[in-house]
Amino acid sequence: MERIGYKNAVARQPESLAEGLSVVREALARLDISGFAGKTVGFAGIGASYQAAMAGAVYLRALGIPSFPYCPTDLYEALDSAAGAFVALSASGQSREISDVMRLRPSTPKIAICRGSENPLAELTGAVLPTGSGSDNGASSTGYTGMLLAIGLLCERLAGGRSSPEWNRLPAAVSKTLQSASGQASEAAKMLGACSSIDLVGGGTGYANAGEGAMLIREAVRIPAAGWDTMNYLHGPMESQDRRTGVIAFGNGRETKIAEDMAGFGCPSVLITNRHDIAQRDNLVVIAVPGLNHPIADAIIEIVALQMITGDMQDAAGLTNITFRYRQTDTKLKPWSPTEV
Repeated sequence: MERIGYKNAVARQPESLAEGLSVVREALARLDISGFAGKTVGFAGIGASYQAAMAGAVYLRALGIPSFPYCPTDLYEALDSAAGAFVALSASGQSREISDVMRLRPSTPKIAICRGSENPLAELTGAVLPTGSGSDNGASSTGYTGMLLAIGLLCERLAGGRSSPEWNRLPAAVSKTLQSASGQASEAAKMLGACSSIDLVGGGTGYANAGEGAMLIREAVRIPAAGWDTMNYLHGPMESQDRRTGVIAFGNGRETKIAEDMAGFGCPSVLITNRHDIAQRDNLVVIAVPGLNHPIADAIIEIVALQMITGDMQDAAGLTNITFRYRQTDTKLKPWSPTEV
């Protein structure tokens, strides 16, 4: 679980995801999920893991199982009414708040998803699905994509279906993105670097990525950023945008018009999409990435493109491989380490 440079973490995604597929599949084959049968499932996470929780709930609902994302604030109360079973998310397994709210529910079926299988959260839940994502940076790269991968495979198992064959194509699709999108990512980074704030917009799993992308930009580049649901964004939040502020949209539908419209208003805009029919223009950079027609796999590919932009922005700002300025001492169960994630 070594802490490595930000761009190094982004670059190792194909390797990390390939290893994760093997690790997660092997663990799933041994995992007892019988306690989840017939229950509403809660995905509980904080920070990047909360954004992953949102994606998990979207996908599991699409597979026919009632599911909702929760941050710990929602779960200190409503002990018996939030969900009948929980997937507890913490890449390190050391997030204090997630352990708190899981401990409040001793009789509720629980599965932890973490980088490894030996940590306090895994011990508390009694069942763990390790992602095998390995080395990462403090601004999560492989940790987030590895968690999405594990969530997607777990959702398919909970829904009683077979694992999607698209997972096998994912590492190669991410490798292609790292190669083909580098020029556009650099162009986007230059355009966004001078912005006073950046809005990120998406729907479904794209909304989860919008929130994760906003966190990355705040953590790695120290520019204020916010994630918005596509439809909600149209009902007022976009009104503050102008030439000083940026927008990044994830998606193939209404998001494309948002990016085009904002560019027309002079707002620096980036569109991360599977479509290849959207032309670049003044104030608009289009990053067309491979689409696998799988909501979680596609979310992984799209967030990698955002991670690339963030890495270039970080370098341009003279903030390469920084650590957090405002480190909190009460959010982890073990002391912070400058060499571990």
